[in-house]
Amino acid sequence: MARSDLLVSLIRAGATGDKEMLRSTTEAMVAEERAKKHFIVADRMQRALAAVPITPPSLTASSPHLAGPNGREAILEITPQLQLEDLLLPLPARESGRQLLEEHRRADVLRAHGYEPRHRVLLSGPPGNGKTSFAEAMAEGLGLPFFVVRYDALIGSYLGETNARLRKLFDYVRTTPSVLFFDEFDAIGKERGDTHETGEIKRVVSFLLMQLDQLPSYVIVVAATNHGELLDRAVWRRFQMRLSFPAPKKTDVTVFLDRIISGWPDAPKLPLSRLAGRLGDVSYAEALDFCQNVRRRQILGLGEVSVDEALRAELDLWTSRVTPEFINAERSDKTPPETDAER
Repeated sequence: MARSDLLVSLIRAGATGDKEMLRSTTEAMVAEERAKKHFIVADRMQRALAAVPITPPSLTASSPHLAGPNGREAILEITPQLQLEDLLLPLPARESGRQLLEEHRRADVLRAHGYEPRHRVLLSGPPGNGKTSFAEAMAEGLGLPFFVVRYDALIGSYLGETNARLRKLFDYVRTTPSVLFFDEFDAIGKERGDTHETGEIKRVVSFLLMQLDQLPSYVIVVAATNHGELLDRAVWRRFQMRLSFPAPKKTDVTVFLDRIISGWPDAPKLPLSRLAGRLGDVSYAEALDFCQNVRRRQILGLGEVSVDEALRAELDLWTSRVTPEFINAERSDKTPPETDAER
């Protein structure tokens, strides 16, 4: 049986003569029936939809394509390539990822017992440690499209514009099983009690919560944040699976370096454990950048630069790189001391 919100949308489309809404709602219902393996019903609905004539709008009519994004424009589709086994993840994240894949691969078994697979996942942790890769691996493992939300096409400057675009985005993703990825989720999921935020962002959060609740289980929403403390508490509760992606330890970085350098034609003489120590506290993304810089230097040397020479040169540059901690320290030094009057 189709979801009640889709049936209501279908009735509303028929009552108002809105063929665009009729088409998108029917496509969502078809996708839901196919996800439940009700192929005969889905085919009948698809044939009925094909019989709906497509009437081009008049030149004087308001076109939805001229009025703004139709939902598809607010996402970037990426072909997923990473597999869960390729990632270095904390044990809870790895096991939760496997369980999520299992739930969706065998969703019919769960539905036979009155359960739906979990489909709302929140990832929290410092940048560069696998949150985006985890979402991509979920799409690859299930053979689903991987949609990344584009905030530049989603967030508007006028009152109510962001909510309207959010509605179109969620209406679009309901039409097909997919993985929908929100990076930097705190951009639209901020705490509504924050006194520094406007009433508009509070309305966006409330609308977002409603849309998340109404999404069917064949749409997997993965949201990532580097600042979990900024998220609204009600946003936290909406996610059925909440996973932590902490910064890697030295041993984790050593294993990661070994995975990368084992594919090189020449291995450096410096033990990888010492190399990990020289790099210091880094994310996986930073470690990958460093290794790629070493290979670039060696390749451009055209055989005259050994891997050890390239490694030493990059380590010298590594110690002088700019870090967020360095920037924050500079800002603190430039902050004038408080006067007695300010105190």
